[in-house]
Amino acid sequence: MRQQILSDVASYVAKAGRVGRLVSIMIGDTPEVAVYIRGQARAADQVGLPFDQQVWPGDITQDECKRRIQAMNDDSDVLGIILQRPVPAHINVRSLQSAIHPLKDVEGMNPASVGNIIYNDVALAPCTAAAAVELIRATGLPMEGLEVVMIGHSEIVGKPAAMMLMAEGATVTVCHHMTRSVAMHSRRADVVVVAVGKAHLVGADMIKPGAAVIDIGINQTEDGIVGDVETDAVKEIAGWVTPVPGGVGPVTVAILMRNAIVAHQRQMAAGWLD
Repeated sequence: MRQQILSDVASYVAKAGRVGRLVSIMIGDTPEVAVYIRGQARAADQVGLPFDQQVWPGDITQDECKRRIQAMNDDSDVLGIILQRPVPAHINVRSLQSAIHPLKDVEGMNPASVGNIIYNDVALAPCTAAAAVELIRATGLPMEGLEVVMIGHSEIVGKPAAMMLMAEGATVTVCHHMTRSVAMHSRRADVVVVAVGKAHLVGADMIKPGAAVIDIGINQTEDGIVGDVETDAVKEIAGWVTPVPGGVGPVTVAILMRNAIVAHQRQMAAGWLD
């Protein structure tokens, strides 16, 4: 994916002399967020996209945040806007995501971007959800009719991933905290995608032999960072298991860069660029 993006960026630069920059916004000083930003900056550098890291004061007002985002929406040199999470308690993150213009929403978190998935327009979908679909596709399993169980129904991952998989022709069951027996559903699935944020939630007894398991969970424990899956046990049963860390995360960042290319193409088509 990164090789294709690198080629696309080089082509756009050759034609126009430049390509717009990605702007990362961190509100307040959050060390754990800085780790994600470094990964994004490194990936942007690898594909030739300018990356602008901005840290806004932790006591900035909601109105000032919106004013700054609007200025970026109007700036043709800004290719895409990345709003890092979490944000301070007094900031309404959904409101700020809505303020980012859909054509600059490289994270796919504007309600319009999420809504487009219902109409099978997934080109600017939420990055982690798109990464899960990309990883399933990479197994070679046929998407049409594939039995997928999605454990977790968040607006960021679970719901959009389920809709994207349905767009691919999969049969999707979504489980959540009110599901009576998650294991009953997961044991029959060809693919299990889990994004809950609970360490070792999914064990080997919940997986059908040969199934693909996509672990999106990230949990800090005494033993370090682990996912939602008991990886060592599950890998003896499953056909594929994504590791944590190092599985979904790098693909998510690559999707972010791919979304930037889509944003550039759509901005050109809309006549935003010279």
